[in-house]
Amino acid sequence: MPDLLLELFSEEIPARMQTRAANDLVRLIDDGLKGAGLEFGLAEAHATPRRLVIWVEGLPVAQPDVVEERKGPRVDAPVKAIAGFLTATGVRIEDCEKRQDKKGTFYVAHIEKKGRPTTDVIADIVPEVIRKFPWPKSMRWGSGDLRWVRPLQSILCVFGGEVVPFEVGGIESGNQTRGHRFMSDGAPFEVRNFEDYGTKLEAAKVILEADARAVLIREQAEALAAEHGLELIADEGLLREVAGLVEWPRALLGSFDESFLDVPPEVIITSIKSHQKCFSLRNPETGDLSNHFILVANIEADDGGAKIIAGNERVIAARLSDAKFFWDQDRKVKLEERLPALEKITFHAKLGTQAERVERIAELSTEMAERIGIEIEQTVEAARLCKADLVTELVGEFPELQGVMGGYYARAEGLHPELADAIANHYRPQGPSDAVPSRKIAQAVALADKLDILACFWAIDEKPTGSKDPYALRRAALGVIRIVLEQGLKLPLTQILRPHLSRPLERHARSDEAFADKLKQKYLMEGGDPAKADARWEQGHREECVAREVIAATNDLLAFFADRLKVYLRDQGARHDLIDAVFALGGQDDLSIIVKRVEALGNFLNSEDGQNLLTGFKRASNILVAEEKKRTEIAEAVNRGLFDTPEENALLSALEAVEGDVEQAVYQEDYEGAMAALARLREPVDTFFEGVMVNADDRAVRANRLALLTRIRAAAIKVADFSKIAG
Repeated sequence: MPDLLLELFSEEIPARMQTRAANDLVRLIDDGLKGAGLEFGLAEAHATPRRLVIWVEGLPVAQPDVVEERKGPRVDAPVKAIAGFLTATGVRIEDCEKRQDKKGTFYVAHIEKKGRPTTDVIADIVPEVIRKFPWPKSMRWGSGDLRWVRPLQSILCVFGGEVVPFEVGGIESGNQTRGHRFMSDGAPFEVRNFEDYGTKLEAAKVILEADARAVLIREQAEALAAEHGLELIADEGLLREVAGLVEWPRALLGSFDESFLDVPPEVIITSIKSHQKCFSLRNPETGDLSNHFILVANIEADDGGAKIIAGNERVIAARLSDAKFFWDQDRKVKLEERLPALEKITFHAKLGTQAERVERIAELSTEMAERIGIEIEQTVEAARLCKADLVTELVGEFPELQGVMGGYYARAEGLHPELADAIANHYRPQGPSDAVPSRKIAQAVALADKLDILACFWAIDEKPTGSKDPYALRRAALGVIRIVLEQGLKLPLTQILRPHLSRPLERHARSDEAFADKLKQKYLMEGGDPAKADARWEQGHREECVAREVIAATNDLLAFFADRLKVYLRDQGARHDLIDAVFALGGQDDLSIIVKRVEALGNFLNSEDGQNLLTGFKRASNILVAEEKKRTEIAEAVNRGLFDTPEENALLSALEAVEGDVEQAVYQEDYEGAMAALARLREPVDTFFEGVMVNADDRAVRANRLALLTRIRAAAIKVADFSKIAG
């Protein structure tokens, strides 16, 4: 079966857009072909700086023929109606089927539709895809009939070795493309299929696959660094970006004056990365940053790249001179002296300034320090200064260095090392691969920072929706989870979040009239007189409404933490049903305790006793749920006097012996011990269900036995909701 090859050749496509564009091209072509009834094998897209390409393998030469069934008039309908139906369908009356239903016997026509050639289908689909392509940014040029990321120069579209003819924006499709802008002779060349295309492109100094370009860049850079006794500082994001900037990568080694190494290494790395897309190097023995760097050219220069290196060195020298100037100037002002400037920076229109945010973080850091058991004064001082570097020149130039630079400035002015460490690391962890802060003060400030941003945005109802999370709140919640769990901290989130939600929520209620009206409608006007709402609002009901809203927002935020924790634990290999079984208990707001429960439950269920007891617990629960739905009478307490089997006596005695032990173990957070206590119920529960009919004919006996089952369920629910567990 023939293949389709489509290349959209243009001026340079920004590297950041290439991966998404390739994915969008696959999706749109896939949707178009399948929507036309064309099935195929592989669809593979590629992007280089100048071309967007898709190869579709194994398309049929034509759409499949289809038979359309159309219902006509009744057989006893007027002659004109039948004639009109036959004319419209192009079918003879003797070829129609007579079909009977409740309303009579009707003519049914079977219309055969011949499938269109795939070439014609492609000629319809591709122009539409090009016209509606979802570039984040695009431009018009020429006559303005077409928008594309950069001026589109040619379209190669070949199916089964033949050109698929169409025209878009004045550009006619063909079977020709061009190679590297500089390394090839510039002459167009014809292409028959994807294999031919790849071979000729490489001969014309173009590596089509982005992954192949990235591998080549890494190999060249590592070899060049090793040749000079240096080590490449890995940066996957930069590697991918550079692979999107070149079609024929060639790594070159440059250098800058050693005097710039007095500037913090993060500044140098960030400067040469952001301005020149260059890779930094270090001494593998000491780990110190080197004054050499790797740049990636798009050509094999006749002079070995000397002019390219010299040009990059001049630009980098100028950029590092600016960075050194900023570094020197910033150190002339202490962090403490910068705090008033935070009052002029708006954090969020509904949440006030950065100065107000710092005040909240410092307040929350006090509580974090108390709970972690560390020195409060130093923790609060770190919290007060943690955002001061936002008003420095270097952070203004490189916002991604906030926190890091604050740590350097703190050390430069002689502040305590732990305080400087806390300032430098309070944004961590910023992702699943980022380490949590290792020192206690940094952990306290990091927790305060993340809990504050979560509480504040929940207070103003700016929560993540779908895939949108502009304030990185999911990342903040995951950061809290990782710090708490990896450091074994105990944080009852309800006690922490409720008071911290109050201030921003109160501010929101005072400053946002729409929000205040929402609270009035929600709490004050339920069945009341609308005319009295404002008066009641001013007579103290604002505080009552805010307090109730704080509780609602806290509960919603805890549910968000629960979802994030589920994702985290599942990634760690925990069973989702065990997580659900613990969360189903309600009131679970201590992350460490939740994890302990899940781990203990998993270990318990891996044992024979655990599996057998799970069966008994679920059986008891299922019987109770069924009888409760039927409103069957269940005794309030178990009455031994109504027992008429030894199994009932044995089960109640076992429950009485176990219940207290389970409760005590849970109180002491000994969940393994609680499970061990529950395990003692295995034999009496099994024996009970083997020898006792719960739904006895005697109403009182049945109600008493159901009460016994409630005791089983109550004992289990102290540890987890076993009804949520699979198996």
